[in-house]
Amino acid sequence: MSEASAPAMLSPKVLIPFMLTGTIWGSTWFVITGQISGVPAAWGVFFRFMLATPAMFALAMIMGNRLRLNAKEHLLALGVGIAQFSGNFLFVYHAESHITSGIVAVMFALLMVPNAIFARVVIGEKVQGGFIGGSLVAITGVALLLVHEWNAAPLGGDVGLGIVLAIGGMLAASIANVVQANPTGRGVPMVSLLAWAMIYGTTFDFAYALVTLGPPAIPTGWQFWAGTAYLAIIGSVVTFPLHYNLVREIGAGKTAYNGIVTVCVAMLLSTLFEGFKWDALSASGMGLALLGMGLALRARRVKAVQVQQSGALRR
Repeated sequence: MSEASAPAMLSPKVLIPFMLTGTIWGSTWFVITGQISGVPAAWGVFFRFMLATPAMFALAMIMGNRLRLNAKEHLLALGVGIAQFSGNFLFVYHAESHITSGIVAVMFALLMVPNAIFARVVIGEKVQGGFIGGSLVAITGVALLLVHEWNAAPLGGDVGLGIVLAIGGMLAASIANVVQANPTGRGVPMVSLLAWAMIYGTTFDFAYALVTLGPPAIPTGWQFWAGTAYLAIIGSVVTFPLHYNLVREIGAGKTAYNGIVTVCVAMLLSTLFEGFKWDALSASGMGLALLGMGLALRARRVKAVQVQQSGALRR
């Protein structure tokens, strides 16, 4: 698709889903914090995808997508499911037990960096100089935010562990991004691939939680299940077709700009509800992070790529 044939960014058919997906993904980081306050993180992940999986299969059927996969496609779905719907989310949910959701969201906004590295190694995708420069600026900003979080953590808070866990989640998500972009993945309807990946990931989540934590105590509060339903249906199912329609309409490069909307919403909610305190250090860090991401994404839109932060592999 040429730049000339792409619809304008400010047209309603582009702007509305663009802002909606960024806002929803930004809010999910905060909802995760409330969810893990009710149950252990591992069971929280399982409950989320226990609800999301049948909804994803229903969406695939409504869209008329084929659900039958061959052996290679099932193997790909297994890899994506373990990396994305188990490894990534288990790391993220545990990370938010140690650091604020806004910081985790900012770190995940840099998913473009491991994406570019893995894509270069795995599928030979070239990285442009402007992208590297913008990423370095963004990394500097995130480093300032992490220093602020480290200084502000209460005595005994394990911020370092939270950062390590968040990095682990980011790497798992990036691996899933790149793997699903191979020729086998491009031959499978995305919603169908995600539905099967969720089955595999949810099965692993259940086994992991059962072995490490024992049988779950089923939450009875409506707040927990309302938050879990929001994460499962709104944060994991509704946004997918919106995102992929944007990719078709304006290309993956421009679509990735909604990551900036995600960060702004996540940090706003963290400020309002988690007690995140802004100072010169954190404000400078946020400014550099947003500037760097903007520069990096602007550089990447020169050439659409297939391993951009796909909505299928978002929060």
